[in-house]
Amino acid sequence: MFLFRLSRAVRRKLRTMFKIVSNPIDPAAWQQTLTNVEAGACVTFAGWVRQHNQGLVVLSLEYEAYAVLAVAEGEKILAEAHERFAVVGIAAVHRTGHLQLGELAVWVGVTGKHRDAAFGASRYVIDEIKARLPIWKKEYYNGGSTAWINCATRGEHGGLGALPSL
Repeated sequence: MFLFRLSRAVRRKLRTMFKIVSNPIDPAAWQQTLTNVEAGACVTFAGWVRQHNQGLVVLSLEYEAYAVLAVAEGEKILAEAHERFAVVGIAAVHRTGHLQLGELAVWVGVTGKHRDAAFGASRYVIDEIKARLPIWKKEYYNGGSTAWINCATRGEHGGLGALPSL
């Protein structure tokens, strides 16, 4: 299997960074990595754990990732967005582990010379992360039931299926 992995030098040139982390995400620190005098716009997206999904009351979530593949695919997505939208910089991070309501699960930041490119790239990155990364989400529902959901719906890792309920 071919793994797309950008070298550190290429990521620096493209000004992209993607990570999978188990600790809380610090949006201010991530945004700081994008600071650049070429940029006239910075667009950020923050995805929080919400209390409902498909009519069910959600109490908390647990994310698991195939980290090596998720990082490689995340870097590929950022490189695609960089090329497609001609932005200055892109950073994205997805959290794993057990998250409570209101906690930050995913963060995307994009800087561009102009806002239009930054908005477009931000939307592209979050949509592709949700569709292509090998990440599973276990939802804990009111009443004690749980369900594993494969977040990747297309791309090389799409359709890997849900993990069994424990």
